Amino acid sequence: MDLGLKDRVYVVTGATRGLGNAAARELVADGAKVVVTGRDKRRTAEAAAALGANAMGAAVDNADPGAPARVIAAARELGGFDGILISVGGPPPGHLADNTDEQWTAAFESVFMGAVRMARAAAAELTEGGVIGFVLSGSVYEPIPGLTISNGLRPGLAGFAKSLADELGPRGIRVVGLVPGRIDTDRVRELDALSADPVAARAAQQSRIPLRRYGAPEEFGRTAAFLLSPAASYLTGVMIPVDGGALHGF
Repeated sequence: MDLGLKDRVYVVTGATRGLGNAAARELVADGAKVVVTGRDKRRTAEAAAALGANAMGAAVDNADPGAPARVIAAARELGGFDGILISVGGPPPGHLADNTDEQWTAAFESVFMGAVRMARAAAAELTEGGVIGFVLSGSVYEPIPGLTISNGLRPGLAGFAKSLADELGPRGIRVVGLVPGRIDTDRVRELDALSADPVAARAAQQSRIPLRRYGAPEEFGRTAAFLLSPAASYLTGVMIPVDGGALHGF
């Protein structure tokens, strides 16, 4: 299936590893050009180099108010600006008593306000056919034990995305959300490692997934590439679980 991605230009934030990187790889594989961002200059450059000539790195922090203008300018250097996938590393794990005010504030700036600023800047620049995507979390639908900050912020961001879809739809700009479950990334392995027995923790998680396994990063990446592509031109305002069936609600 031709997704219609050839020579389209996307920004993927938080793309030096994990889900953002998986999405960037699949976009480039299908012919798109991609600006990958990350906070570390060296790792960002390495991630872009690994993707080849159709990728450019931009070292920015999502929490920086100046980041949106910089990444959109980088996309213009690649030849245009057709969409953005807003991904950011997960906030610190912890329960109510574990997380400090400073951790909450830092997470709000990067996970929530950083995403709002990116989306607002993208909305001002995109034209008909453009798309804004958000990498969210299963905590949008069900609180995840031990991830109190994520449980507090991600549902609000999903609500913002839904509102944005209503506002931008008349301009022909789509807004989509991806809701990953247990995808086999460094982040998920780090969360499993917090258990006294990481192997048993992983086995217990897999037992609750109908497909009985963690997802591969490329499976998430292919879903992201489709949702960002013209092939998904009548999908907006949706939150798509990529979780092997782990979410049991409709």
